[in-house]
Amino acid sequence: MRSALKRALACTVAGMMFASSAVASDSAISAFNTWCFKAGQTEVQARENMGLTNGVPPAFTLTFWDDSLEPRPADAPPGIERRCEVAFEGDHTAPAIKAMRVQMATPPVFGTKIPLPETHQPTAGTVLIEGRELLRGRVAVVHVGTRKTDDTLRTFMAVDRLYDGLGLPKVEG
Repeated sequence: MRSALKRALACTVAGMMFASSAVASDSAISAFNTWCFKAGQTEVQARENMGLTNGVPPAFTLTFWDDSLEPRPADAPPGIERRCEVAFEGDHTAPAIKAMRVQMATPPVFGTKIPLPETHQPTAGTVLIEGRELLRGRVAVVHVGTRKTDDTLRTFMAVDRLYDGLGLPKVEG
């Protein structure tokens, strides 16, 4: 009886942890799709828009800058004018990619696929990385994957907008 009770309790706890992880990933994916494709936000505004300033422990971490609005971090990679990335616990790459693809196909459609710009390379854990040609000759890169931090596997979703004129395929002529 006691071992059956322990197994039931273990299954209940595991189920609650899975449900909590699924809710956290849904929250992160939703925040990413709702706010990371929108230009014109400062880091503070992006945090407010994503509900990261309400005093509740966040379900995800946000990396954000847009140096067309405020100074970029000193360690920002070259060529990237704007970055929005969410990272959250667990391997949720399949639902992240599915949701990102739906968002990119929703009007206004998020560009057309182009060869990956020189500014970006797949990293360990990359599941999706694409260059996208935007309106007015701009380029963005979308990236989904996992990375290990400490002993925790985390999913990340990122969209980087490159500086004007970077990343477009060279036209012969």
